[in-house]
Amino acid sequence: MASQRAVSGASPSDNSTTGSGAGDDINLMEEERDDGEDENADDDYADGQDEDDEIDDDDDDEVGFDVQVEIEDDEDEGATAVDHSETYTSFTLLHTIWLILRFHLATRTRYLLRVLAAHPDVRNIIRFTTDLDEDELALWPRRRRRSTPDPNRFPKVPSTVGEELMASGDFGSNDAQTPGRDDRMKGRKRLARRILDREIASGNFATQVINRRTMAQEMLPSSNADTIINYDDPVYSGQFSDDGNFFFAVTKDFKVRMYDTSNPYKWRYYKTVSYPYGQWTLTDASLSPDNKYLAYTSIRSTVCLAPTDPNDMGDPYNLELGDPGTGFRNPRLDRRGSFGIWSIRFSGDGRELVAGTTGGSIVVYDIESRRPLHRIFGHDEDVNAVCFADKSSPHILYSGSDDTTIKVWDTRSMGDSREAGAFIGHIEGLTYLDSKGDGRYILSNGKDQSMKLWDLRMVMSSAQFSNIRANERRPGTNFDYRWGRYDEDDWYHDKNDNSLVTFRGHRVMRTLIRCHFSPPGSTNSRYVYSGSEDGKVYIWNMDATLAGKVDVFQATKNTRPPPPGQWHGGWHGGWRDDIDEVNSPRWKTVVRDASWHPTAPMIAASAWNGYGTEQGTVTTHSWNEGAEDDEAEPKMGLRVNAKLEHDSHLYPAHLERNERIRHLNSLLPNADDDENDDDD
Repeated sequence: MASQRAVSGASPSDNSTTGSGAGDDINLMEEERDDGEDENADDDYADGQDEDDEIDDDDDDEVGFDVQVEIEDDEDEGATAVDHSETYTSFTLLHTIWLILRFHLATRTRYLLRVLAAHPDVRNIIRFTTDLDEDELALWPRRRRRSTPDPNRFPKVPSTVGEELMASGDFGSNDAQTPGRDDRMKGRKRLARRILDREIASGNFATQVINRRTMAQEMLPSSNADTIINYDDPVYSGQFSDDGNFFFAVTKDFKVRMYDTSNPYKWRYYKTVSYPYGQWTLTDASLSPDNKYLAYTSIRSTVCLAPTDPNDMGDPYNLELGDPGTGFRNPRLDRRGSFGIWSIRFSGDGRELVAGTTGGSIVVYDIESRRPLHRIFGHDEDVNAVCFADKSSPHILYSGSDDTTIKVWDTRSMGDSREAGAFIGHIEGLTYLDSKGDGRYILSNGKDQSMKLWDLRMVMSSAQFSNIRANERRPGTNFDYRWGRYDEDDWYHDKNDNSLVTFRGHRVMRTLIRCHFSPPGSTNSRYVYSGSEDGKVYIWNMDATLAGKVDVFQATKNTRPPPPGQWHGGWHGGWRDDIDEVNSPRWKTVVRDASWHPTAPMIAASAWNGYGTEQGTVTTHSWNEGAEDDEAEPKMGLRVNAKLEHDSHLYPAHLERNERIRHLNSLLPNADDDENDDDD
């Protein structure tokens, strides 16, 4: 038997017919045996097998394996050692290739898992839906170790440049003390004296003008809400017209509500217009200078143009900004040449529209001819904000992008797709731009949790910008403002920053938060302000010091019923015991936009507001010296629906009465239960 021959040994001449490794092992085994033991080899082998079987029976709980080596007798005694060597080499080669493929597949799989784990959307979905153990956490990309950044790297407050601007006369008068820097009683006396001077016409005409302006800039709106307008969907934008007679609110349900605000303290519902076939939400809206038309957009290449006349109930006009003929030629557009619009603005003469879009493009559209005048791909990423520099001129415009830059364009020379200049200073993408309207100053909000003031006279040339962009700018941090918190250690001061003043303290997260200059009529152009993810409107002086806050969260908290099944024991009484307080939605406020009335000391704040930010509000906040109530009509804290109608469901007395009725009904015996008892 070949197997017996393998155990008992083989003659030296047989080594040539086996693999070299096998032959050496057999020779070693043969040298250890005496010549007289050959004939008892079979018995010894059998005894060994029996002992092994007994050991295996005793170790049933252990994992083992048997290896049996068979060496077949050579059929061809003349075969050479080369034939068998080639067979062994082929087997070794195939086995090596198989091991390499296994290693490659394992490495590739792990690489793909790391790529998926690095994607922000996948990472946040997994983190929010499952608990990870230590092995799974090893897949997430780890932050590189770095030295602690300089704590003094943030801009100095108060800003020296900002103080110079406040003293220049372009941003109010320094004759008045900024609220919060003086004693409140002294401020009241000072304001009372100004009112007296106004009533008795004290001084000459110039003195009276200065007195009115300085009096206006002292009246900051308070956190107490005059009116709370409730919507069933989040509010994305809300703005007064330039004359203050009109207000529009843009909501996620693809509707724009318009209101008559000629009396800023008593609004009247105007009309509602819709966007047909919108995608996800309405993104922006702009009112024509004559207040006759409203342009509004979604994440599509079509702009809806609706008349504001309440008697005109026709469908809006559709203005197509896309060009179907260019989709195949530009990889940033889809095959139909369409795109989404993030920002839309009327020109000062009302004849043109400028749009910032997905894919980094800017479109200038002529309304009369209904065709695009210019479409350029001026940014590397989405253009989130556009605006004109001067209300009296349609030629100079600004664009802000996720590529962290602001670019200046001249519509008379946009054909070569080359910017007239650029601003650098934000280290994350921009969310909004606002022009002071004087052709000089511009304000921007950024995802780096900063708001910046710029001067057109300090713009960087196109050649300088191209050189800096190619050689000196740091890469982004891949911060996703929609999900996480911003790491302040990532913030740094760009050495090429050509902004004037940097404002900090608010939160630019969850959505594209907006910022604005305060109007000259009601504030003497004294302030800049911004919404915030923490539910407040922040108001700054031009030197970056905080002038005040409007706390929309506190003004609106629990002012509408919770979702079904989560109301218990009075509106402010808490949650039911059988509700999961961890997973149940809490009241959350994100102020996305705010608008200061041009002639009255009032701010209208547009917010995602409610349990889980699934609803929205527009709240009006006027100057009232912190009073909890007043004698005027309507009463402070009035709660109304989107059409400004009184809704009893928004008040706790109605809900408490209904809850008591439901509770009493639950105590009454059920007819079905009585029948079941009879059956028993």
